[in-house]
Parts: sequence; C-alpha cells; structure tokens
Amino acid sequence: MRKKLRPLSFALAGMLILSASSAAFAPLAYAADKTTKYRVYQNDRLLQEFSDRKMAEAYARGFTHSHVEEIGTRKWLWDNFPRYVVYQLDKSLPEWEFTHVNDAIAEARKWSYASVRDLQKPGWVWNNYPRYRVYQGDNTLDSWTFATLGEATTEAKRWSGAHIIDLADNRWVWDNLNAADKAEARSGPANYRVYQGTYSAPDWNFAYLEDAVNEALRWGGATVVNRANSDNVIFENAKPYEVYQNDNRLDSYTSLDQAIAYASYYAHTTVRLQGRPIWTNTPTYTVLQGTNPIGEFQALPQALAYAVQYSNASIRTPRDGSIWNNIRNLLYWGWNGSSAATTVKQQASITKGLDMDSPSWFLLDNAEGGLKDNSNKESVDWLHSQNIAVHPLVGNQFSGPLTTAFLVSEAAQTKFIRALVDRCVALGVDGFNIDFESVAGSDRNNFTAFMKRLTDDAHAHGLVVSIDLPRGSVKWNHLSAFDHEKLAPMVDYIMTMAYDQYWSGSTTPGSVAGLQWVEEGVQEFLAYGIPREKLMLGIPFYIRDWTLDDAGKLVSNKALYMKDLPALMKARGATATWDPSFNQYKVEYTEGGKRHVFWLENEDTVKARLDVAKKYELAGVAAWRLGYESADFWNMMIGEK
Repeated sequence: MRKKLRPLSFALAGMLILSASSAAFAPLAYAADKTTKYRVYQNDRLLQEFSDRKMAEAYARGFTHSHVEEIGTRKWLWDNFPRYVVYQLDKSLPEWEFTHVNDAIAEARKWSYASVRDLQKPGWVWNNYPRYRVYQGDNTLDSWTFATLGEATTEAKRWSGAHIIDLADNRWVWDNLNAADKAEARSGPANYRVYQGTYSAPDWNFAYLEDAVNEALRWGGATVVNRANSDNVIFENAKPYEVYQNDNRLDSYTSLDQAIAYASYYAHTTVRLQGRPIWTNTPTYTVLQGTNPIGEFQALPQALAYAVQYSNASIRTPRDGSIWNNIRNLLYWGWNGSSAATTVKQQASITKGLDMDSPSWFLLDNAEGGLKDNSNKESVDWLHSQNIAVHPLVGNQFSGPLTTAFLVSEAAQTKFIRALVDRCVALGVDGFNIDFESVAGSDRNNFTAFMKRLTDDAHAHGLVVSIDLPRGSVKWNHLSAFDHEKLAPMVDYIMTMAYDQYWSGSTTPGSVAGLQWVEEGVQEFLAYGIPREKLMLGIPFYIRDWTLDDAGKLVSNKALYMKDLPALMKARGATATWDPSFNQYKVEYTEGGKRHVFWLENEDTVKARLDVAKKYELAGVAAWRLGYESADFWNMMIGEK
C-alpha cells in the first residue's frame, strides 16, 4: 500500500545516503537472475521453488512421492513415484514401494498371501497366493500353504498321516497313507459327516476323511465336520474368490486363477477374498475435472498429458489421493485505507471472493517502540464470519527519521514487536502486513534484522507476516532499504506495489501503472528469487487525472476513484484513444478551459493485471484500495479467480 513516497524518490533517497559524490563508488554489477524455474512437489503439495534444476532434484530426493516440475509448462522433469507395490491381501506399507520389480518381489517373498502390483498395468506381476494346503489328519497350520505341489509335498513328507488339498478345485491330490492305513481308518467309527448348508443325507457319514471330502466335492458349498471333535468344520468345498465389477458381484470361484481370468474380461473389476479386494484391473490414475472423472490411465505420463489439457483438473490414485492438480485460485487481498469498523464492513461487504482484508490499524508511534493501536475486535469477528482473513496494516508514518531512530534501538524493537504480536494474538487476527515506507537506504541491514526478529516472533505465535515493497528496479535495488533476497525467506507474502509509475510528484503525465511496466516489475521481483507462491501483485483501483495548460504544460494532478470514471467520461464527453506505450486507453476531456488527461482503469485493465498474475503463477493480487470500485466490479473478479 502506498500514498506518499513514490519509487523514484525512494530510489534517490537510498542513493543520497551513500555519498555526495558518485565518483567515490565503482559501478556495482547487477545481481544474477534468480527467477525460480522449477517447483518441487510431494504428491500435489508444493514444497519449494528453485532456479536450478539440480538443486530442485536434490531437494526432492529428501521426500517420498515427490516430483520436479518446470514452472509454466507443468512438465515433469523428475520423480520418485514408485512403480511396484507389495500387498499382503489388501494391505500395504509405505516401505513396500519400489522402483524395480526384483526388489519388490524380494520383499513380497517374506510374506504369505503377498502380491506385487505394477501401477502401470492391471493386476499382478507376481504373487504367492497358496495353491495347495497341507493337512495332518484334521489339522493344518497357517504356514502350511504353498504355491507349488512340490513345495507342499516336501512339507507333507515331514509328517505322518499327511495329505494335500489342491485349492484350485479342493481335491485331495496327495497323501502318505498306504492302503492298510486307509482300510483301518474305514473300519473305525463314522465320525465325519458331510453337510450342504444345514442338510445332511443319511449316507453322508464316513469313517475315513478322504471319502468324506470326495462326497463333499459333489455338492456346492458342502462342508465336512468331525462329530467326535465338537462338530468342527475341517473341510469346505467353498468358492472363496468373488468377482465384482464396481460394487456389483458377478460370480465366485474356487480357483484364484479362474477368478482372475473371468475378472479380466470386464473393466473395473476386483477379486475379493473374505470381502477384501486383493486383485484389480482398475487403472491406477484417474483424471478429474472438478469432482467429475474424465479419464483413466494405467501410466502416469499419459494421465499427465491428458490432464494438462483441462482447467481445474487433478490426478488421483486409490493409494495416495490427489498427486497433481492445476487448480489455481488467485488470492484476493484488499487494503481498507481506514481503521473504522463501519468503513471496513462497508468496503468488504460488496466484494466477492475476497480472501484477505487489511484494515489500517497499527503505526510505529515513536522511536522508543510505542505502538499506536486503532484496532477493534468487532471488525475481526465480522470479517471472519464472512470467511475473510484479517491481516491489519502496520505502518511507520512514512517517516524516514523516525524509522532510523527506531531501528538502531534493540529495546525499542523488542517493545514494539511484543506489543504488536500480543495485540494481534488477543484480537485473533490471522497475521499482519508491514508497510514501512520512506526508509533510508542506510537502514538496509537494520531493517532486515528487525524483520527477522519480527517474523520469528510472529511465526512462533501462528501469525502470517506479509510486507509491501515498492515496484523498483534491479539496477538500484542494492541501494534501497529492502533486501528482497533476505526478506523473501522470512515472510509469508510479499506485495509488490506495482502502481504509481507516474505519481503526484511526477513532472509529466502518465499512467498509474502501465501494463508493460507492471509485468517488468513482476519479472524483477522474481529475479530476486522470490517464490511465486509468496508474491502478490499490487493493483490500483484508482487513476491520476492530469491538468494541462494551453501549451500542454502540466498544471496539477489528482487521484480519482475507478468507480467514478464512467460517469465523469459521460458528463465531460471524453474521448478515449488506445495508447500502446501503456497498453491502456488514454482519456482526454476539457473542463474549465483546461485540458485533462488520464489513463483508464476499468474491468479490462484489472483483468489484464489478473492475467499477469496468472501468467507468472503468482499467489494472488492485492488492491489499493477497497471502496474505489463499484459492487458489480466484483462479478468480474470472482469469475477470474
């Protein structure tokens, strides 16, 4: 936010403190361009921005499910998303994710009922689901299941009276009982009884278990119980593998292989064991637009190529939720320029989509660190009820001498910080906005140190810190009070005040904020290495009306509100011509015998500024100030958010 000192005088102020003679100083090289070009994400959560790709990749390696994107194109340059995942039944662990299939199989071999899924293909690439089970008489163990008959036979030979059941069809396929053993068993009591549900035929009683099993195989869903052992079920002719398409049950199978073969004929199928989905051919990656699915893909590159064609799109997986999205909502910030509760409410009530409101509540009152406080809890509560965050403005009275005296006193800073943070916590605000202007260039280091102390204390209390910085130039930024490269890591948001290109002290008329000048300012701020997610583009809701005499000499100027311009132009019969030097309409009219000129601000120019913020993927925009626009103007704003 800014009303008094302008960028040109700000620069000169910074330069003047260095020396009266420019010859005493060698020219300084401009800082290297540190514009961020790469973003590191964990799933769809932005972690950090980098100007160097190798640094981005090195940072990304410290996280799982991370990737490096090229800013602007959204092209994935590197990722460590796993391709192979080990499951035990339907459960997996974070450490069961692998890049290479052999590593996944090695892990899976440690567990029973394990499988390896290739996230870029349907189904499994490996599994050890049991095909055979070993019994000793009526008894079996969880560990007595095997993928091959050879493995099962090796185990069964270790035990007397053992037999093997083929789980593909439930048939008795091997035993180590001789004919005499079987004859002796058949001569004993008929303790084995076959049931189908609750029904049992008179002749379904057997003394030898194999005979009971063979009878049970003739009847679907039959069981064998041992009546001598509390009627325990010791065999089931069941079909444990159920095939579902979405939530619709299609069929069930004794054989896992048959269940998978059947499920493979249909899309969106799962094979379930005891109700647990253990196999699926549903594609891993689903592309959504909003909440509506619009595409499915087995391979991530294809999902990305498809998703980037749509706005408001995301990619989701069943395991990780959203792993990518291009949902970009600009944050809308508005300064009030007032502390009055009625004004704050009036200004905010006509907005649509406003995220953050900044009432002018706090001032540095004196060099001893006194805090002038015009805050009120009423406004905080009302703004929060409207889902608008509250970030009161903290100013320095536009006083360079006051600020200099304050910054040399650690005690004064401690007093000011403590009073400000405590009051913000008591009010329940979300953060505060530092707007220190007219700061001398000689205070650069002291101001940076003050901001470090302030932000550390504020963050410790959960407060968000933002700072307003003038649209300057990399050519003379090193002479100013604001060390962008050091401030950027400290604060949560930086507002670039990209207005007052021509201000009240200008000697020639011009636009408040020409579009080219604005975009160049964004580029300069990015060149300092400020992350895009922290940068808010300041936009003007006002213009400057310039009065010229008959000779075209500038006589005076004044600020006019954007909302008043249509009526003024109509009443004065103003003419508008396109000015390519500012990418705005130049408006001229005559009043009182004098010529007036201004550069038009309206929905179109504000939208163009929003487009700049979108083009460079900034966090949002910040408007100076609320109350200068009409209520219907926000219909456009909400549509562009």
